[in-house]
Amino acid sequence: MKALADPDRLLGEGLAAIRAQYAIPADFPPEVLAEAQRTKDRSPTEHVDWTDREFLTLDPASSTDLDQAFVIEAAGSDLILHYALADIGWFVPSGGAMEAEAWTRGLTLYLPDGKARLYPSALSEGAASLLPDGPRPAIVASVRCARDGAVNLDGMTRAVVRSRAKLAYDSVDIAAIPHFDDFAARMKRAEDARGASRVDPPEQEVERDELGGFRLSFRPWLPSETANAALSLASNIAIARALHAAGTGLFREMPAPDERAVRRLRNTARALGLVWPDNATLPQFERTVDPHTRAGAAFQFAARRAGNGAHYAPFTPGHIPWHAALGATYTHATAPMRRLADRYVLEAGLAIANGGTVPPECVAAFGRLPQVMDAADAREAAIERAVVDLAEAALLEGREGELFAAVVTDRDERGARIQLRDWPIVARVDARRVAAGDTLQVRLVEADPARRTLRFDRVA
Repeated sequence: MKALADPDRLLGEGLAAIRAQYAIPADFPPEVLAEAQRTKDRSPTEHVDWTDREFLTLDPASSTDLDQAFVIEAAGSDLILHYALADIGWFVPSGGAMEAEAWTRGLTLYLPDGKARLYPSALSEGAASLLPDGPRPAIVASVRCARDGAVNLDGMTRAVVRSRAKLAYDSVDIAAIPHFDDFAARMKRAEDARGASRVDPPEQEVERDELGGFRLSFRPWLPSETANAALSLASNIAIARALHAAGTGLFREMPAPDERAVRRLRNTARALGLVWPDNATLPQFERTVDPHTRAGAAFQFAARRAGNGAHYAPFTPGHIPWHAALGATYTHATAPMRRLADRYVLEAGLAIANGGTVPPECVAAFGRLPQVMDAADAREAAIERAVVDLAEAALLEGREGELFAAVVTDRDERGARIQLRDWPIVARVDARRVAAGDTLQVRLVEADPARRTLRFDRVA
């Protein structure tokens, strides 16, 4: 829930309460801001000059914290992606105030009414951001992509780059960018061949309606967003493979949904009126779901929540880290200004690619980061759930007493979990003698945005 059109700020109190509950910082301590001011003009003395290459950025139109810039070249039948990633480590001294603060935050947190940055804006939206207003230091990963989408890391280097244009998802002509469409198509073929089940749910948007209430709409990913995501995916897989082969690194692992989760998703699909053939696996069915429909979008959100959760893991001899949704060994390296771990993964990859030794601070970080990043992820998920709860309560406020059709998706000690048929809302109801898959009628008893709660009673 990253978009919320509420110009009158009728949900402002609810969002303020979320910020208070989860202790979301409003700004940085003075010593952190002072250090950013001291380092923001540091000259890139260890970087080669790549300013002659036609790098571009592609992001939401309003974004100014630009982690990535790219240029794609043909090399025979292969394509080579040069992926420039913000060199935040160049500006953040080891052992300094900024690094210490970043370890307490872990992530940039995005809320509908603003964000809590990982690093001060003087860096993340200024000196380190790959904006097109001048040369910037970067770590460039060069990734070779074959016709079948197989990727390998060709090299990594510190370089000064100059973005030629800040392109926006909603206005870019992706066909005009050399080799961009082809690269994305190759990555899609490779995903299909791996049986990947990556789900990119549409963005939920809550906005005021004409009667003073709220309505919910979905904004599916644009083709430009999907193509751009393929660049990060290729880089993260290629860097992960190089690190694992070198016996080091930090990896992103995710188990496949278990049988209970898949059964729950089948009931969710039924509740939403989607036909899931008995002989189709979850990845096969997901490829048939249209995120442009209300039901398809709701199912994608349910699928995203269905797994046992991704987590971080350091290199372990004899173990192959695996991300089931991607069907690959995978790391996080491509958002260094938004995720703490990426900085250290990039530094390690840079050392390995150039025949060096992984810096001791990276080795130490890989041991500590799983706990820190998993906690940051859990906090982010809780905040996202709180925002969704707020939005759902706002959507149904004033409709107390109305009846809703629902399907039971699961049961546990807390009662029956239900999926409303006509709303992308999951709730609970105290219903005895029901089983997963049963159809219910429920009455809305309470919708309280202040407490972020919905309460239903079973009618039949």
